[in-house]
Amino acid sequence: MSRTPESEIDPRLDRIRTLLDLLGEPQRGFRVVHVTGTNGKTSTARMIDALLRARGLRVGRYTSPHLRTVRERIVVDGEPVSRERFVEAYDDIRPYVEMADAAGEGRLSFFELLTAMAYAVFADTPVDVAVVEVGMGGRWDATNVVDADVAVVTPISIDHTEYLPDTVEGIAEEKGGIIKPGSVAVLAQQPLPAAEVLMRCASETGARVAREGLEFGVTSRDVAVGGQQIAVKGLTNGYERLFLPLFGAHQAGNAAVAIAAVEAFASAGEDGEGLDPAMVGEALSEVAAPGRMEVVRTSPTVVADAAHNPAGMAATASAVEESFGFSRLVGVVAIMADKDVEGILEPLEPLLDDIVVTRNSSPRSLEPARLASLAEEVFGRDRVHTAPRLDDAIDRAIGLAEETGEFGGAGVLVTGSVVTAGDAVHLLRGPGE
Repeated sequence: MSRTPESEIDPRLDRIRTLLDLLGEPQRGFRVVHVTGTNGKTSTARMIDALLRARGLRVGRYTSPHLRTVRERIVVDGEPVSRERFVEAYDDIRPYVEMADAAGEGRLSFFELLTAMAYAVFADTPVDVAVVEVGMGGRWDATNVVDADVAVVTPISIDHTEYLPDTVEGIAEEKGGIIKPGSVAVLAQQPLPAAEVLMRCASETGARVAREGLEFGVTSRDVAVGGQQIAVKGLTNGYERLFLPLFGAHQAGNAAVAIAAVEAFASAGEDGEGLDPAMVGEALSEVAAPGRMEVVRTSPTVVADAAHNPAGMAATASAVEESFGFSRLVGVVAIMADKDVEGILEPLEPLLDDIVVTRNSSPRSLEPARLASLAEEVFGRDRVHTAPRLDDAIDRAIGLAEETGEFGGAGVLVTGSVVTAGDAVHLLRGPGE
């Protein structure tokens, strides 16, 4: 944690390559499904992981950021590595980290070091396949020292413009950098300019392409208790009556992408083509996505969600409206200062009766007074309330939600950042192990 934080990016791969060379290139010791995109990466990675494990493979998963404990980022066989294994992995690579730091290319960052730890753990376990989520972008992200069998691109929108281009075409160019020669590019439904760029990236590398809405996709979807029931047309099979314990059309799309990715992975290897529909149904029925429309309390219902950009918040607002019958809904919102704050707030305006603005535990969190000023422009002064801390804000929101006196109809949505969602889960469910 003393190293450069992941919110400060130096876009180069020299340092991570130097370290991995010193470690004997552990990233070459397993097959890879590489996942990038703007929204839905972690949920999609979790679904891919579950489907691969259901096929009898030992799977490593590397995702970011974490909600409650950093060990969530390095997962083997569906479980975060233990405290002991995490410390052991750090101690094992520390001498080589010091050598890489001294190599003249600059000191390794927090994210680079964690990425190397994950690859070392996966090689040492060993795993059959690693599902690796890009931290930011793709082409120059520290994870992009692997040559993946399958490159997955979830929906692209504008975010992180302090480091990435400010157009979907430019962002797609960066994210297309994970598509490598001989791989299969599995593309979620994209804005047309992004789709055109990704198709060009695939063509230039000679990668095969599978596109949501053409080669695969969701064919039906119905709201169900605790989630939704979906049907998916895959690349090699059809999958009917799948129960997905997650809310929203965006999660159904993520499930279709995950199924196509695992079908592509299976056909690229020696383990045959096609997936068993019963196996797919069982795997998806047990998928969890912490901090993504997660109900963390009842009476009243409190939902924590990690949406942190305009497209993600629009998907969250649609999912809440579809899946919950709230007669009164109060929002608790804390947003990072470098985000498109107005763009994040606008999808919430038709959904929320009141909004309590606050800050989360990150030093990058926007000050409540400034957030309140921006929120008043969207919601009007009468609907905006301010609390200095998240725990106070949640208490205030619960009180506002219960003012109607309608049992079971009141709700609270805590959102605006992954950190905000993680803090809410920590406060309402206790610290992670």
